Amino acid sequence: MEELIKAIDEITQQEIIKLVISNKKSKDVEYNKINATLKESNKNQYYQIEKYTDKQVFHENIDKEELKEKIMGYIKEDYKQLVAWSESTTFDFKISKKGKVFLGKKKGDNAKLANKSHNKEKNYILKEGMIIQPLIDLGVFTKEGKVVNSKYDKYKQINRFIEVIDDEVKKNDYKELTILDFGCGKSYLTFVLYYYFVEIKKINVKMIGLDLKEDVIQKCNEIAKRYNYENLSFELGDINGFKYNNKVDMVITLHACDTATDYALYNAVKWNTKMIFSVPCCQHEFNAQMKSESLSLLTKYGIVQERVAALMTDAVRANLLEHLGYKTQLLEFIDISHSPKNILIRASKGNISSEKREKALDEVNNLMNEFKFKPTLYNLLKEDNLI
Repeated sequence: MEELIKAIDEITQQEIIKLVISNKKSKDVEYNKINATLKESNKNQYYQIEKYTDKQVFHENIDKEELKEKIMGYIKEDYKQLVAWSESTTFDFKISKKGKVFLGKKKGDNAKLANKSHNKEKNYILKEGMIIQPLIDLGVFTKEGKVVNSKYDKYKQINRFIEVIDDEVKKNDYKELTILDFGCGKSYLTFVLYYYFVEIKKINVKMIGLDLKEDVIQKCNEIAKRYNYENLSFELGDINGFKYNNKVDMVITLHACDTATDYALYNAVKWNTKMIFSVPCCQHEFNAQMKSESLSLLTKYGIVQERVAALMTDAVRANLLEHLGYKTQLLEFIDISHSPKNILIRASKGNISSEKREKALDEVNNLMNEFKFKPTLYNLLKEDNLI
């Protein structure tokens, strides 16, 4: 143990650019290998930890000062080998079968490795240094506008969502927008969006958040008032049957469960909404209906059926929107390692040929016939003679 501590001390006395921990002590150790890479964001340095299983990679960000303790924990308990690079030295650490510690050192210029490992700061829309109160209250930013290291993944996810919306918004010179956020919940993302539209894009927006929980609506209205977000309000209501008589330019629905997404998309279409952004969740409908004789392989295994049914659900939604004149994309919203619910539907009114629109509907009908599906969105549109 004393030799191990001495070796890790010697390695971490230098600033490590990158290290790889490997060679598990037993098959029961969860991760095959662990990497740590020195990163930099707005002159703030930290280590990004990557933990690899057979099929996934899990990420964690730690402060520089935590690296030694992390290494010691991994090597002491679970691993027998470590290779680490500083700018001037490569360290090769091993533990033999008899428990003897070896530490090899090789001098060399690793400056190129350092340049590669330090992130070139991404040009995020929500930049560090901005005083964005919702991000501060969410714990993503400090009061000074710095990203909290442990929340860096959340910071990237929020920026990714803003980027998806910005890609669509910047195609037109919007002066004003009416936006409905279905199933807003108590998430601060609605407040972040309002900040983006008003403070960054300088667009005059009217935003309405809709949710079923009275206490959530009350709290959100109080927060909007505290932030002085004058044109952001929250209302109590169900996505199914919600009435709004004025024009709607954008509909947002995040993680509306099962067919609630269909009702949100249906309302968006009825209002002739210009832009739709939807992250579906818990797609149970197709899984319960799914039957096929010629493609029974897809229904043979429960986990396969569940995942295929969820993907088919979103494919049908996208095609129906395309048939109704929306240019539609299915985008990866966040890294699938963070959540299996990672598809975002982005749709905007556009010029789509009649041939393409009819083909989209034919593809839906073919899938419905093959698997005996009765999609809620299809039925709602059919009842209103929209398809």
